[in-house]
Amino acid sequence: MGNKLYVGNLPYSYRDSDMEQAFSQYGTVSSAKVMMERDTGRSKGFGFVEMSNEAEAKAAIEGMNGQQIGGRGLVVNEARPMESRPPRTGGFGGGGGGG
Repeated sequence: MGNKLYVGNLPYSYRDSDMEQAFSQYGTVSSAKVMMERDTGRSKGFGFVEMSNEAEAKAAIEGMNGQQIGGRGLVVNEARPMESRPPRTGGFGGGGGGG
């Protein structure tokens, strides 16, 4: 297990500092990042927390998973590496049609 955690089902008002504060009771938070929509600047409702070591990460999962925050039950587990996705193609070319 690593020390990077996925945190889902966050209230949309939650920010990096809120997440850092919530997780700091389980150890030292190396980083806390709520993912935001690029266009609107609104929260996507999930983020990532990195604890300073594996034991703290495990304690944070046990302590925070299922916690009610803002009426939502958090989902906290070990962050998995991002799955490789095929590169996005532009909006031009390919797939003709018409006639």
